Amino acid sequence: MEFAFSEEQAMIGDTARAFFTENATSERTRRAMAATGPDAGIDRALWSAFCTELGLAGIGVPEALGGGGLGMVAFALVAEAAGAQVAALPLLGNARAAHALVAGGTPEQKSRWIGGVVAGEVIATSAWAAEATAGAGVLSGTFRFAPHGGSADLLVLVSGDRCWLVEAGAPGVMITPHVTMDQTRPLATITLEQAPAEPVADAAAAIGALDTTGWICLAAEALGGAQATLDRTVAYAQERVQFGRQIGSFQAYKHRLADMMIQIEQARSAVYWAACAVDEGSAEAAIALHAAKAFCADTFHMCAGNMIQLHGGIGFTWEHDAHLFFKRARSIASMLGDSPWHREQIAAQILGAAA
Repeated sequence: MEFAFSEEQAMIGDTARAFFTENATSERTRRAMAATGPDAGIDRALWSAFCTELGLAGIGVPEALGGGGLGMVAFALVAEAAGAQVAALPLLGNARAAHALVAGGTPEQKSRWIGGVVAGEVIATSAWAAEATAGAGVLSGTFRFAPHGGSADLLVLVSGDRCWLVEAGAPGVMITPHVTMDQTRPLATITLEQAPAEPVADAAAAIGALDTTGWICLAAEALGGAQATLDRTVAYAQERVQFGRQIGSFQAYKHRLADMMIQIEQARSAVYWAACAVDEGSAEAAIALHAAKAFCADTFHMCAGNMIQLHGGIGFTWEHDAHLFFKRARSIASMLGDSPWHREQIAAQILGAAA
């Protein structure tokens, strides 16, 4: 099987890469990391331009609901470009919420929320609770690990096989932001005490869309980040001279770069296998999604660690961007299931009870 991007998909990828390279600069990302309150971890100007000028925030959402209708392959191309710059955007939360509403929301829920989420006017997040108590239109529980939860307007909350929509400003909602390793994607804990909540019509479909979109987003971001660490390290290897030679000419150094490249190419295949399988409704989609999240997270972590080591002393400093990639890699590795958990899901699907 030979996979190739269509002309439209290639153009989307080129456009997204050019946009993020020009606008998601290190200086802007660091300002977003230093921000507090609802702006913590978000480059608001970048987010506005991404949603309104570029119009790619809803690229995978059906056209009838205000999106681009171009599917998960196109969405993965955008997420890959954002990950390559460690862009400080609420892309993960908004994409998950939009696709959850598309899959499981009522017509009224879709009409009320999707337009704002796609336009970037509404920032959304999602979180999970081990236990939650639901009554007549109200919800109580503690929901953890909400990305950009301190900035969110819409909360998509999951417990077990149930899913609800909650407005962040509603009575009974308390959101506690946390200082996390990856300051470009700060997490928060959401505590509800009899807060107004609206059940999603088809919870199973919504939760499935949350997982699918989240895993593709994180895997594609990891791919973009891993490729960026390799590109930047190769550039440094050609500039840095030691013992009268470019350090990239030393065999041990070249072996490390080759290892990174091999892992990245496998990660690229995993991401677009998963995205294509979802778009085509393939029976392989479930396995492909778990494989992409696990392999790409591991690859990014390995490459980010190599970037620091191969840059020598400068790679360990706050002034160098290597730590931004390493922190994002560590964050992705633990979000929405770590790699051992995803591999367990693959084993269970292949081996059944024998797993």
